[in-house]
This record gives sequence, C-alpha cells and structure tokens, in this order.
Amino acid sequence: MRLFEVADRYCKESTWKTMAALKFCLFSMGIIVGVLLPESCKTPVLVIFGIVFIVTYIPLMRKYFKLWKFQN
Repeated sequence: MRLFEVADRYCKESTWKTMAALKFCLFSMGIIVGVLLPESCKTPVLVIFGIVFIVTYIPLMRKYFKLWKFQN
C-alpha cells in the first residue's frame, strides 16, 4: 500500500528529533481528544488505551534495550 511505503520512507529520512516532534504532536492531539471526551466515556477509553499502551510499549522497549545492549 502506497501510504505505508511513504511512511517507511519518511521514517528512514527522518532523524530522532523529527520522530520525537511527531510523537509530541500525536501525544498532544491525544490529550486534546481526552480532555474533550464526555465524562461517561473517559473510563472505558482510559482502560482501552491503557491496554493498548502496555501492549505496544513492552515490545518497543524490548527492541530498544536489545539495540542498546549490542551498542555497549
């Protein structure tokens, strides 16, 4: 799919600073959406995205520390 090819190229041509700015941008958008949610939706959304965070964070950190281990 063309969208993913362009995203891969964007990542390859970016520095860690660009990727950090992208992450801050997406994080800020998530905070804005979270603030605008009605009270009745906040708990289920928090639970769902808490699980998504844990499921994605663990493999990301595993890869990071694996790369770090081989650097030293």
